This record gives sequence, structure tokens and C-alpha cells, in this order.
Amino acid sequence: MSKDLIEHYRSLLQTHGPGAKAVQWADAETQTARFSVLSQIADPLGSVLDVGCGLGQMCFDLRARGWGGRYHGVDIVPDFVDLANKALEHDPLADVSLAADRLPEGFDYALLSGVFNNAQDDNWGFATDMLRRMWEVSTVGIGFNAMTSHVDYFDPGLWYVDPLKMFDFCKRELGGHPVLRHDYALRPGGFPFEFAIYVYKSPRPASA
Repeated sequence: MSKDLIEHYRSLLQTHGPGAKAVQWADAETQTARFSVLSQIADPLGSVLDVGCGLGQMCFDLRARGWGGRYHGVDIVPDFVDLANKALEHDPLADVSLAADRLPEGFDYALLSGVFNNAQDDNWGFATDMLRRMWEVSTVGIGFNAMTSHVDYFDPGLWYVDPLKMFDFCKRELGGHPVLRHDYALRPGGFPFEFAIYVYKSPRPASA
């Protein structure tokens, strides 16, 4: 499946050029909206490992919001890694590498946006394995999004999951302290067709 996905994203990059559509988002506005939701996992955010980083747009978005932390992205598409590193070459606190079996360690938060969206043979196994890997290497917590099963239309090429099933996995299997976000729409007046979950290693103060 990885080889098919790599070729899929290479084709998108060739068709659309570097940008949101190359990483399978409808446009930059909805991509930025997702980054905004994930970045709300903490304030201040600390250092970030961006899993499935694409072209590194999350880093640029966070920088535009005033964030000055350490950023490292990983991706399976070599073309994305090369382009992202070239775009980030003047940022001494940011770089990108090709995904390996073990994720890089030493980051406060591991964040993931859109990686679980494409339908494949074992989406649940892929997603839960990745979340375990993210949980293992993060020091404070993880944040991710996925397509919700609470919709009235299902695209056969996408994976939809029950957000409560995912919440239960994060609580029971990871042993963390999850927060489920199913309250946001990516466009004004839109419908919440995805959700986000933050999972913390330690309980948060009630005032946080």
C-alpha cells in the first residue's frame, strides 16, 4: 500500500505543483483550519513532530501564528521530503526526514493530519499502530484527526471511523487522557465531517 500511496501523491504533486492539493486537501484554507485545530492541543505548544508532514506546511502555518518551537516532519514520499527541506532551509529549528520504522524522539507533541483518510486494506490496524508509535516517542501527548462515521455520505476512497471507538482506544490501549473534538467545521456554515483527538500523558489542570 505504501508504494501505491507514494505514487498517488507523486501524481498529485505533478498535476498540481507544491501546495495543498498535492497532499490531497481541497484547498489551503481547509488545510490551515485543520492545523489550527491540532495546534490547540496546548498553549504554549512546545516542540512538534509532524507525522505525514507532506510539504511541511504545518510548520509554516505555526510560524505564522507566532510559534517558535522545534519542528521535525516525517513523510513516506521522497519528493515531499526534498521540497520541504528546501523550503525550510532558512529555518534553523525545522527539518524533514523520510519516514522510518521508528519515529524520531524528543518532541513534546506528535501531531498527524490527514494520514488516516485514504481507504486501505486494514485502516484500523494501520491507524492504531501509528498512534502507538506516536505515543511512544512523544513526551507530553499526541494529536490527530480522522474522518467521522457520523456523516450521510461516504466516499469509497476514504476511511471513516467511529470517533467514540477511537476515543476508547486512546483511553484503554494507550492509557492516556484523551479529549475528543467533534465540534468544528472546516468552512463557515459547513458540517463536521471529521474529528480531532488530543491525548495527554498526564491529566490537565481544570483551568487549562
